[in-house]
Amino acid sequence: MFLIDFILHIGDYIGNFIELYGAFTYAILFLVIFIETGLVIMPFLPGDSLIFAAGAFVALGQLNYFWVYILLIIAAVAGDNINYLIGKKIGQKIIESKKVKYLNEKNLNKAHDLINKHGAKAVLLARFMPIIRTIVPFIAGMGEMDHKRFTVYNFIGGIIWVTLFINLGYFFGNTEVVQENFTLIILAIIAISLLPIAIEIIRNMIKSKK
Repeated sequence: MFLIDFILHIGDYIGNFIELYGAFTYAILFLVIFIETGLVIMPFLPGDSLIFAAGAFVALGQLNYFWVYILLIIAAVAGDNINYLIGKKIGQKIIESKKVKYLNEKNLNKAHDLINKHGAKAVLLARFMPIIRTIVPFIAGMGEMDHKRFTVYNFIGGIIWVTLFINLGYFFGNTEVVQENFTLIILAIIAISLLPIAIEIIRNMIKSKK
């Protein structure tokens, strides 16, 4: 499947984009992050791994740090805000249509629980949880969170998220060990990102057995 291959070999794809499209690569990176955060139907696109890989190419001198950093922050913040507005305008209709398979009861409950437990901070925390980071702003827009508070944590979360992964890629992505095991590193990033979700699932399973 193309998407899985794209995620696992994202370094190769970004390298090909740079070779084929040059500066237009910045627009491609922007669009992937914007769509992944902004459209609730596309939560499976790479987020953490793409930013990490982009940082690695910055270290190689093939991308400009400033432009990658600024554009990805804008994409992340704008994406979440669009997602919030979609949830506010037609969120209930989308859920009732049952056409978006990722908006299932399990994922919706996780997003609700995160918001109920942490309030507006959930927007920041969700940045580091694949799939959930796309659903939380959507749910927040359906009336569970004030837009001003959402905007503050959206902005802070977007900056922290991009800053963390682009610098991880910049400082470590160009090392020999990482370059030789890039696919394994990407898998590790995905696994670590999914860890909070896995822990929550295990906790719920333990509670249900009591």
